[in-house]
Amino acid sequence: MARRAGMGREPSQRQRRVGEELRHALAHILSLDELRDPDLAGQSITVTEVRVSPDLHNATAFVMPLGGEGADRIIVALGRAATYLRGRVAKEVRLRVAPRLIFRLDDSFANAARIDSLLAPSPLPAEDEGDDGA
Repeated sequence: MARRAGMGREPSQRQRRVGEELRHALAHILSLDELRDPDLAGQSITVTEVRVSPDLHNATAFVMPLGGEGADRIIVALGRAATYLRGRVAKEVRLRVAPRLIFRLDDSFANAARIDSLLAPSPLPAEDEGDDGA
């Protein structure tokens, strides 16, 4: 069975480099707190990773609001602001084509916590003090 180009492959060095540049630019733009959307005003949003498609036309930004509260509302608001953010990113990162921005909630922290809890040793059952084996 033939594979489509770019499917299931590791990102290229260029994709990684462009993704990191986009991550820095988005983090800077979001830190300025210039967005007029009331769902984004005053929010501290961390951009943890940006994955870029092989053709560099699409970029998925993984974000997490500080404290994780209102994450769904913030993802929707970032989707509304994506066109504006795309224009701002285009001014900061020199690329032939400004990538279309897609925002996703970064659930890697929640997954890591869940794995830690699964791997943590379970507490030993309390010994019955009244039972001395006699």
